[in-house]
Amino acid sequence: MADWLIIGLGNPGSEYERTRHNIGFLAIDALANRMNIKFSKNKKSPALVAEGRHGEHKFILIKPMTFMNRSGQAVAPLSLFYKIPAENIIVLHDELDLDFQRIRMKLGGGDNGHNGLKSIRASLGTGDWFRIRLGIGRPVGQMDPASYVLKPFSVSEWKETLDFCDRAAEAVETLIDTDLATAQGRFNQ
Repeated sequence: MADWLIIGLGNPGSEYERTRHNIGFLAIDALANRMNIKFSKNKKSPALVAEGRHGEHKFILIKPMTFMNRSGQAVAPLSLFYKIPAENIIVLHDELDLDFQRIRMKLGGGDNGHNGLKSIRASLGTGDWFRIRLGIGRPVGQMDPASYVLKPFSVSEWKETLDFCDRAAEAVETLIDTDLATAQGRFNQ
């Protein structure tokens, strides 16, 4: 059985692939690439799933295919099936309140208006899981935040985004290998 569920939040579909809201998908893809594992459809949940190992730890990577506001519908069945408690769940997601390329890790906390986090909390019945908040920054001027998160990264931001996602994957590995305080000390900026 697996020790960890690691979830990257995003929206399915090619039109969302390079958007800020999909930074969780991009980071989980970076982690899968580091482990040389591939995603496949899952029969237990509306999600793409990959199984991997890092050191002594076996984990399940999840990309919910439900759209952001229903992410919990993909996470809860897999948590039950693999018997993974909330304290061994890591969710990677976009964060407007952090500057672009900033990482903040924490255990529990509020949803801060993030519909993906709200859905997971409602489906699991708790918010006591790890969050790796990936900074996308706030829109400049009067742009609506909902429009901003669905806007693709610019060409100049794209390479930085890929490097950022690789750093987020390293943050996941550090959290699994050590503990929250050690990982925060290394990656919270």
